[in-house]
Amino acid sequence: MAEIEVGQAKRARAAYDFDQIALVPSRRTRDPENVTTNWKVDAFEFAHPIIAAPVDSVVSPASATAISSLGGLAVLNLEGLWTRYEDPTAAFAKIKSAAPENLSQVLQQVYAQPIDPDLIISRIKELRAAGIVTAASLSPKLTQTYWKQVVAAGVDLFMIRGATVSAEHVSVDENALNLKTLIYDLEVPVIVGGCATYQAALHLMRSGAAGVLVGFGGGSSGTTTSVLGVKVPMATAVADVAAARRDYLDESGGRYVQVIADGGVHQTGDVAKAIACGADAVMVGSMLARAIDAPGNGYHWAVEAGHPTLPRASAIPTPSIGSFAEILHGPATNASGQLNAIGALRRSMATCGYSDIKELQRVEVIVSQ
Repeated sequence: MAEIEVGQAKRARAAYDFDQIALVPSRRTRDPENVTTNWKVDAFEFAHPIIAAPVDSVVSPASATAISSLGGLAVLNLEGLWTRYEDPTAAFAKIKSAAPENLSQVLQQVYAQPIDPDLIISRIKELRAAGIVTAASLSPKLTQTYWKQVVAAGVDLFMIRGATVSAEHVSVDENALNLKTLIYDLEVPVIVGGCATYQAALHLMRSGAAGVLVGFGGGSSGTTTSVLGVKVPMATAVADVAAARRDYLDESGGRYVQVIADGGVHQTGDVAKAIACGADAVMVGSMLARAIDAPGNGYHWAVEAGHPTLPRASAIPTPSIGSFAEILHGPATNASGQLNAIGALRRSMATCGYSDIKELQRVEVIVSQ
């Protein structure tokens, strides 16, 4: 791949975000009614490939049930307010009423409440009682502490999600997370991330992960780039990880690992672009945080926003534009690209001539900077 000279001592390759690429229609078109948006991971099948990210501004036990009824998957953050407070209503209200200049401090305060292991169990059981696919997430650090409670409570899908997750974490702690051993012990499908390179993704796939998250978390509320200087444009990152999946498929004799774009999906067209680059599904936060029934009360923030010493996200205003149902299934009342995400995906697939998600991954793309 061609490289660019940054300076005499450093070279770099070009990389692209979703807003820098576009899909190219083929010679065939279809009616939108003749395409399917179904997505499947392990034994669980969903009507569409949009996953609600494990952030408190989007996923509560109630909203997870609502999103599930609309054909999707919602992931509850087991390090969020729902496992720190029996009733987090006051904590949400405190965030909503905070002055903009004090939001970071308020988030640090409400997330200073320790996690209650009993609430981890009760929240998972609450999701199971609702009859939905029960999905929950922990960071790599706390997975080691709480995974047994998570499995015993009956989780269906478990997500190990961090800004960067590797299969080769170096630590002075002799009990550091051994990803391959843990995934074997969990005995439920495990989705792991984030990562953004071919080699890192390949290592995660070899650990036994059912899916790999592409991106560094935080999304539109994240400040990882300005705080840590870390960023990989999402179109390139997804394509690189999709290449790792292709090679691992051959290496493993046919084991298919789901590639999930976790970040950079802000408008309905970004869903199709992520799939075109090789994703099987997308994980969204800000898109669903705009729902009137989202628990964030008009704000969106990632879990990194409450870090006690180094926040890498901020709470951003997200004015409500409609319900979860309208954001996912419409009807759209404007042309902003924020409503009827599944309808937009269907029409994109039909316009380009493809009938399902796997076929859309073969669509031609162009760079249109």
